[in-house]
Amino acid sequence: MENRTTVLYVDDNPKSSRLLTSVLEECGFRVIAKNDPVEALALCKRTYFDLALLDYEMPLMSGSQLAREIKFLVPDVPVVLISGRAALPATELAFVDAHFGFGTALDDLLWTMRILVRPKLAVADHHPDHRHAGHHHGDRHRVDPRETTQWADST
Repeated sequence: MENRTTVLYVDDNPKSSRLLTSVLEECGFRVIAKNDPVEALALCKRTYFDLALLDYEMPLMSGSQLAREIKFLVPDVPVVLISGRAALPATELAFVDAHFGFGTALDDLLWTMRILVRPKLAVADHHPDHRHAGHHHGDRHRVDPRETTQWADST
């Protein structure tokens, strides 16, 4: 089984999508990139992914609307919204775990993506008794900071 985090990345701008996909893959993520939010939503029903990374401004369906639909289908998957705006109304962020807008550093985005998704090997490596193994995915956001630091330091 592959240990890389799988990211569903949805951005209607093909150039932006290619660029960020390349960066994410270079940083160790596996990326499933889609330019059409409706097509991405259909994909959610049949494909496993660890995190959704969504552009905010897209035709047909905004990133916020897509986030809501994804959370209904796979409630435990973290959703990160990216936009060209410094801030968005709280109503637009109701189904979003993190928002990165204008002025965001790439390192901050990457760090947050790693924090939101529990490292696949950390449970086995840091908890030999596998006490987390019986938890369902809803607990993935409650990460022991020591696990995160040890994992982050090793990347």
